[in-house]
Amino acid sequence: MVEHIGNKQVRSTRFRELKRKEDRRKKAERKKRQAAAEKAEKAGAEPVPKPVPKTIENTRELDETIVAPDDEEVAAEETQDEFADHFKRVRPPHVLITTCFKPSGIMYKFIAELLEVFPNATYYKRQGFPLKKIVQFAKNRDFSDVVVINEDRKMINGMLVTHLPEGPTAQFRLSNLKLSTEISNHGRISSHRPEVVLNNFSTRLGHRVGRLFASLFHQDPAFRGRRVVTFHNQRDFIFFRHHRYIFEEKADRRTKEARVQARLQELGPRFTLQLESLQKGTFDSKSGEFEWLNSGEQDTSRRRFKL
Repeated sequence: MVEHIGNKQVRSTRFRELKRKEDRRKKAERKKRQAAAEKAEKAGAEPVPKPVPKTIENTRELDETIVAPDDEEVAAEETQDEFADHFKRVRPPHVLITTCFKPSGIMYKFIAELLEVFPNATYYKRQGFPLKKIVQFAKNRDFSDVVVINEDRKMINGMLVTHLPEGPTAQFRLSNLKLSTEISNHGRISSHRPEVVLNNFSTRLGHRVGRLFASLFHQDPAFRGRRVVTFHNQRDFIFFRHHRYIFEEKADRRTKEARVQARLQELGPRFTLQLESLQKGTFDSKSGEFEWLNSGEQDTSRRRFKL
């Protein structure tokens, strides 16, 4: 390009000329595509396919652990894993939610909203008990999962989820939290059981994490409530959203005819999760065996994802 030009003024002038030339080329190509599309439309032919821009998602490097939709081996394993009883509807979910040792006011507000997200959840005060004793307490009272929310300097920054009685245990970093009151035009949460949507959990690790999230909710949602809880994975960031879909009858501006339109109303809360570790069994910080652990080393490729 122009890096080899020593004179700054000449280099800048040459760069602007190349930039204008590139812009003219792109404009000519765009006009050519538009003319071809108009010609195809008049002739009643198939429209010219639009070029698909390259993104990190569609240029993702294929991982050997990516699970095909018809993978019989994975399907057979999942019928016998720790979540099998939940998906067979043998054991309904019953979630225990607790906090770090000294929760602040923002923590109690977040817990109150989580109790509405999980209609089957119960909150217990931490009261200084170590996490191992809380897990044993939950086992003895037939809880299916334990969710622990952590904070640091009045900033909620972590979530730990343990599936009972045999694990696994997942540790997440939590960020970008917005409570319902901070979301404009938010709706009120009803007591109906929500639908659960899991997007882009495509690897073996992603399947495990997705099944862990799904085990927190009933398998028979109350569709009349129109509530939807979404865990959307994108570039290993898991975006949590909670919506209600609404059907409204509106008149068409042109024909003036009434027609039903659907829209989403966010209920909250809203936050982002990043997987830090996945441990076999229940929580054990000293001798636990990890299925996956974020070592902190940066991957050399931005197009390689774990989930």
